[in-house]
Amino acid sequence: MPQTKHEITDVQPLLPGHLPQLAARSPNAHKGLYGHLLVIGGDHGFGGAALLSGESALRSGAGMVSLATRPEHVPAALARLPEVMTVGVSSANQLMSLLEKISVIVIGPGLGAAAWGKSLLSVAANAQQPQVWDADALNQLATGSVSLPANSVITPHPGEAARLLGISTAEVQADRLKVARALSEKFNAVAILKGAGSLIASPDGRVARCDQGHPAMATAGLGDVLAGLVGALLAQGMPAYDASCLAVWLHATAGDRQGSFGRGLAASDLIPAIRQLLEEQSPCLN
Repeated sequence: MPQTKHEITDVQPLLPGHLPQLAARSPNAHKGLYGHLLVIGGDHGFGGAALLSGESALRSGAGMVSLATRPEHVPAALARLPEVMTVGVSSANQLMSLLEKISVIVIGPGLGAAAWGKSLLSVAANAQQPQVWDADALNQLATGSVSLPANSVITPHPGEAARLLGISTAEVQADRLKVARALSEKFNAVAILKGAGSLIASPDGRVARCDQGHPAMATAGLGDVLAGLVGALLAQGMPAYDASCLAVWLHATAGDRQGSFGRGLAASDLIPAIRQLLEEQSPCLN
């Protein structure tokens, strides 16, 4: 008799001691072993979002980080993040040569809904590298004007998830597990459904839940930090589901630590805490 594929109904809690781990680094390690990540985003008025993703990726261990953003944002990016190779991009054609050197793409933070962002997203959608789609990239995906490439991770909050599935935000929140699975199945991607009790769903049926986090995290820019973190773990060789699970836990637990100081948490406050937590969970040296 043919075997029946049973749906996996168990949801794995993300707990210390049971998390995916990055391998330790050899004494002979060099930057070329840990990926070259490209952040694409930062339209007029949203340059900080792409910078947050780039800084998060850099501090989470990516070997090299580049940023493709509006030319007007290059001086600020160089002043804040001299380690990130920032390129001013006015058209999609300028992006294509840059992609030849890249191993992972993070696209969406501050991308906007104007022609500039749409053209860059169109180029990325036809690239072969593993990708993380966030924010405005997801809003464009919801319109059906672009298709998600293979080997991608999507990171919607409930409002974006509602647009992606053509339902209301209330329906998303009423059955988050069903929605996380539906997103993963529809787009054949690892889906991170953000919010209290973030869920990570894989097309193969695995689902994990993160119960860490703090109300002080209700502020702008946190998603940009998470997108860069997921991308950095992908760049270092983690499979998409493992990278997503570890990233969500690191992000939420960093929020717990920094949130203990109370209101006024800034997204960039999480980045040093994430770096510390990553070293605690996956030491660089044995």
